[in-house]
Amino acid sequence: MKSMKIQNELDSAKALIEKGRRADALKILNELLEDIENNDQSEIYFMLGNIFHLNGEIGKAIKAFNKVLELDPSHTDAAISLSVLYNDIGHYEEAKKVFEQANERVRAKTSGEKIVDKHISKKFAAKHYELAELYVTYGRYDEALFEYNKASSLDQENLEIRIKIAKVYAKKNFIGKAFEELKKLKIENPNYIQARISLGVLYYGSGKILEAQSEWQQVLSKEPFNKEANMYMNLSKTASETSI
Repeated sequence: MKSMKIQNELDSAKALIEKGRRADALKILNELLEDIENNDQSEIYFMLGNIFHLNGEIGKAIKAFNKVLELDPSHTDAAISLSVLYNDIGHYEEAKKVFEQANERVRAKTSGEKIVDKHISKKFAAKHYELAELYVTYGRYDEALFEYNKASSLDQENLEIRIKIAKVYAKKNFIGKAFEELKKLKIENPNYIQARISLGVLYYGSGKILEAQSEWQQVLSKEPFNKEANMYMNLSKTASETSI
């Protein structure tokens, strides 16, 4: 059990990190390691790992996050941070292993129920999103769709993921599915401007110029100076309507 003094020191270190005074925070944390019992050191090593990561000391950061998981295997933030680091340096198998282990621990904790901790859910969503972007880069669209859908289910507030899903459908030439995704997104979130812009682009690419212009015009009625909508509208004025 941490004493009030130790907690105050940890809070001070956090404040210093946020202010960019990482050297001062390191000094406090290293001193704390000598005073805190082993089973209470995980938070310190996690903070050290973040500092090392920010300083570009990847090897030290990896060691620190591994130490966190040695002391506290259920520390999801450390597992995700470690997975991201492994991925960044090209150790993809290690990244996948750590990420999947963390994912399983969260599932075990929730006994199959929906994860209620939004902070944790969004971290997992970010990882799935990152993997999806990587798959898109290499043209592996089925894997990308799987990861985007995972990300969307974990972070339903991130509407951009839905647009990414529609774009992948379009790349796979599943135009109907792309339209379906964007139309559904527009209906569910009528104030989300980007859904209409993207839907307009899809209409335009399918030769439906008037439908495209209608979507962009509705954007401009709400945001007259929207750069994207204005750009697409100007481009479309030189085209004639065709059908697919």
